[in-house]
Amino acid sequence: WALVPIVAVVLNGQMQAVGGWHAAFATGAWRDALVVAVSSVASMVPQGLALMTTIAFAVAAVKLAQDEVLIQEQPAVEVLARVDTVCFDKTGTLTEGGVSFDAVHPLDPADAGKTETPAGAAAALAWFGADPHANPTAAALAEGFPEAPAEDPEGVLPFSSAHRFSGVQLPGAGAWLLGAPEALLAPSALADPDRYDAARARARELAASGLRTLVLSRAQALARGRDGKPGQELPGDQEPVLLVTFREQVRTDARETLEFFAQQGIAAKVISGDNPATVAAAARQAGVDLQGEAVDASALPEEGPQLAEAVREHAVFGRVSPAQKRNMVRALQEDGHVVAMTGDGINDALALKHADLGIAMGNAAPATKAVSRLVLLDGQFSRLPAVLAEGRKIIANIERVTHLFLSKTAFAVLMGVTLGLLAWTFPFLPRQYSTADLLMLGGPTFVLTMLPNNQRYVQGFLRRALHFALPNAVIVTAAVVAVNGYALFADPTPVGTRAVQTASFLVLVLVGLWILCVGSRPLTLARAGLLAAMYAGLVLVLTVPISRWYHEFQIPDADLLAVALGVGALGCALVEANFRWHRRWLRRAQPQAVDAAAAAGQL
Repeated sequence: WALVPIVAVVLNGQMQAVGGWHAAFATGAWRDALVVAVSSVASMVPQGLALMTTIAFAVAAVKLAQDEVLIQEQPAVEVLARVDTVCFDKTGTLTEGGVSFDAVHPLDPADAGKTETPAGAAAALAWFGADPHANPTAAALAEGFPEAPAEDPEGVLPFSSAHRFSGVQLPGAGAWLLGAPEALLAPSALADPDRYDAARARARELAASGLRTLVLSRAQALARGRDGKPGQELPGDQEPVLLVTFREQVRTDARETLEFFAQQGIAAKVISGDNPATVAAAARQAGVDLQGEAVDASALPEEGPQLAEAVREHAVFGRVSPAQKRNMVRALQEDGHVVAMTGDGINDALALKHADLGIAMGNAAPATKAVSRLVLLDGQFSRLPAVLAEGRKIIANIERVTHLFLSKTAFAVLMGVTLGLLAWTFPFLPRQYSTADLLMLGGPTFVLTMLPNNQRYVQGFLRRALHFALPNAVIVTAAVVAVNGYALFADPTPVGTRAVQTASFLVLVLVGLWILCVGSRPLTLARAGLLAAMYAGLVLVLTVPISRWYHEFQIPDADLLAVALGVGALGCALVEANFRWHRRWLRRAQPQAVDAAAAAGQL
């Protein structure tokens, strides 16, 4: 919309510069006026910024794929740079994906030396391990109980994450339940609660050692619903028999990964459906700074202020339902955090879908992968620091080059409008302006976008970019107008169009390269070499005969050349002053941006 009146002003100015609309059409000069008007307007569109952004995102996708990270949605690269909180499940993320059977334990600690498993219990455990629909924990029982019953069960109760137990009714052996101690040892689930105080203490002790602990109970029969099928409720006569433990291996790279998050100011939260004591043990082993025990989310509401307060103040949670995981992510987002969620189970899918960045492990359930934006193909938790670093590099470099592109767009608009209002001829041919654009932006920004940069993203990007770009636009416009004004009114000798264009080109590129210089700081060896190459390119463009012929350049006389060099030097000094003023403003208005730059070595 802004271009519509700007085009009108620019075109009218160019027509007035060749004698007015009537004279332009009478003499055919309107064609030249239209060409320079198109050159002016085309320079106002930051088309290179769209190209650089697309290339940067595509390069990031390819590079991450080489590191076994699949990007399923390209905007995920941008989110990577802004993540400040990572939530992850314990199983498959903090620990290795597999679960192995450990041992069976009697309920009474006084019987700890007894290792025999009653025949009926052994048959039930073998069936749970052989069940084709068993979850990974139950399936691990096949290691210790390989001989499954030959007879088909009379009834099967599938595992429910909401009720935390499953069941089977075997011919002649009654019903057997396998589930969490909180479900099967709860006082409300037992006819004689006091009898099992020691069992509850033993279960807590085993869980606190890092073992996943389940309870095997027996009953006369499974509870039945109205349709006669097994119902998801505990039989009134269920009686605990054994404790069953499983081992999980904490990932060897978990501690290093969590330390990286802490160094980068990224909060890490463990949100698991397992026993809180087990989760706390694994978190400590992985290096999580855990104050006290893990929070038992079963005592928290599904949603609301109490849940939001808990996730705000604590870092490790156990017995979290799928709905609570989702609502915890939402609560963090409502607090202004950008949240990444990692997981592999179907119970993680809700949270992954609602997180700003859902990350699925390579062995995740298909539904979990489907709602994620990234997939760690090899399931390595240690991939996350490299993933985060790549996202930060891309976005930090795009912000850097955006400062340059917006400077160019702004001075193109100001210069076009100013020259249009003054009715002065636009002092560049399209080919001249394209070469200037290549030296100041096109070539350098392509390189800058690919260079390393681990600066953390900070809100306020557009405000920072405009604060940097607009004063620079005024400086460039004033410099070009000053040279053209001198050529028109102050130069003692008549100046040809080609000489004015050459002087204007020289001033534009000199000041534009200094904008590139300050926008590239701190000047590493690579950035300094890039600047030197662009200055060398300027010299070659102005001196090589074939280039001068192609661009229709003519070296101006000594007076105009001296003015051009002087105005260019003054423009560079003003750009430097604006850069220093911009840094002082940043320290006052956006100190977090300065801190992020300092932490990344960008100051």
